[in-house]
Amino acid sequence: MQRRSLLKNMGLLAGGISLPDIANDVIKKAPARVLRIAHITDIHVQPQLWAANGMAKCLHHIQNLSIKPDLIINGGDSIMGAGGSTQSKLATQWKLFHQVMKDDNSLPFYSVIGNHDIWSNREQGAVFEDGKKWAMDEFELQKPYYSLDKNGWHLIFLDSIHVRDEGFTYYAKLDEEQMEWLKKDLNQTSPQTPVMVISHIPILCASVFVRDKNMQNDSWLISGSWMHTDVSDIIGIFNKHDNVKLAISGHTHVLDRVDYNQVSYCCNGAVCGNYWFGKVQETRAGYAVIDLFDDGSFTNQYVNYRVKNRDI
Repeated sequence: MQRRSLLKNMGLLAGGISLPDIANDVIKKAPARVLRIAHITDIHVQPQLWAANGMAKCLHHIQNLSIKPDLIINGGDSIMGAGGSTQSKLATQWKLFHQVMKDDNSLPFYSVIGNHDIWSNREQGAVFEDGKKWAMDEFELQKPYYSLDKNGWHLIFLDSIHVRDEGFTYYAKLDEEQMEWLKKDLNQTSPQTPVMVISHIPILCASVFVRDKNMQNDSWLISGSWMHTDVSDIIGIFNKHDNVKLAISGHTHVLDRVDYNQVSYCCNGAVCGNYWFGKVQETRAGYAVIDLFDDGSFTNQYVNYRVKNRDI
């Protein structure tokens, strides 16, 4: 009688609802994971510093997770590269990158281009756009930005890296053509389809304020190579699309998350840590495991791994 009175007072019996009905309703509403992604970024592979072994160890760690990811997203700076290096050194690094991926990875992977992937050399007259085309060929990309649909989510891969007027150094932005493409791509995506955006350089992050000493004359001075210079324009586009949920990046080698309006901006450290020499600030070498759910929610968890039996 006490139990019956309790249920009646709760209004359950009067509405013809039973406790099993409530339990079933809760179960039905629980979001289901539809896609698990391993986000690796800033590998900076090279023949030196045990880098290829570290890259392989990271890939093995990913594939030995209790719940194996469906795919890998490579966030750029795959090779040590960088402007000023010789063409032959970059060719060796690209060959090493592909060899490790072939020998130590069985998962499909998608890439964006990082600044270190782009060869430019003032002495040899190799300008940035030529180097970007080389990187596109290595990743087998027809364009440096693209999008695709996976398991109910829409994934947008951006090209953050653009050249300054002198033709050899870079800063972060979307050019006019890519900005128009982004608007069109989002407009053509169903509002019911959640969206994740991938870039090499962060669209928005907090670590740029503490990574270096960026205060000059009592004012913040943030380099255009550290964060998107067109962040306000991009956020303005996102604000028109409530289905944009998550934007991930690398570049800073630091673990960083900013939640602004309806979008979470996650900068997911670096596979190489501090270029294979320890950690950057408090971020050790690692990668992110991103779970995407059918209701548009997600989790982004950073995972450390060990290199040479030591944390780096």
